[in-house]
Amino acid sequence: MCVGFPGKVVTMDDDGDFGIVDIGGTRKRVVLMLIDEELNPGDYVLVHAGFAIHKIDEDLAKEKLGYLGELVGIEIH
Repeated sequence: MCVGFPGKVVTMDDDGDFGIVDIGGTRKRVVLMLIDEELNPGDYVLVHAGFAIHKIDEDLAKEKLGYLGELVGIEIH
């Protein structure tokens, strides 16, 4: 089973290949090369094993982060 976490793109390198993504307050450097549509800071992506694998909308990302917070018993923003 794979687990992907929604996160917000904070910064991107000049080529758009790598970026910093905020996942519930934790920032991780991730590979962005697999996203086949335009991506900008402020967009949300689904991250698995250090790779952004899909661009998702903000409402869906926040909903999924809320579910994850419920699972571990904390509030995630």
